[in-house]
Amino acid sequence: MEDFVEIKPKGKPLKRIYLNLMLWFMGRAVQASAKVDPKVKQEFEALPHGYTFTLGAFPNGPWMVVGKDDAGRVKYLGRNVKDKTIDLWMTLKSVEALFLLFSFQESTPVSNARSRLFVEGDLPHACAVVRILDIVQVYLLPKFIAKLAIKRYPRWPLRQHVIGRILVNARTLIGY
Repeated sequence: MEDFVEIKPKGKPLKRIYLNLMLWFMGRAVQASAKVDPKVKQEFEALPHGYTFTLGAFPNGPWMVVGKDDAGRVKYLGRNVKDKTIDLWMTLKSVEALFLLFSFQESTPVSNARSRLFVEGDLPHACAVVRILDIVQVYLLPKFIAKLAIKRYPRWPLRQHVIGRILVNARTLIGY
């Protein structure tokens, strides 16, 4: 056994930088969408107060932590999962699987079907979070990319697409 050499994977710094940026932007967009979109508000109202969920890659991230405080406000809580109580963990197998998801090469249902997504927590809450993330992706992405990222593209009025997209993107950039 002394001849055994452990091979450690490389760090993939460019993918990690890209994923950190995407998760930061997505977390802030979830917070913004909760103030703009009535369906996202409704999904968050069904979650209990103080509820926190995270999305990231196994074993050591990157992570996105979003929570609902006791007053019912949705907040992006950053990347650190160590000092927070997390109610729902949505973990992808690896940085590669998370990159496939956030480079829009595969959708969330496809990642789930290929056993790349693990959920630790209540399944109904996980379904609500996936619905929220799908709505947020529709606001953030152009239609031809959003169709790749979600299962079904919604039939919203043009006004909702345009005004909602402007409000979500503005609030995401400003942080309000």
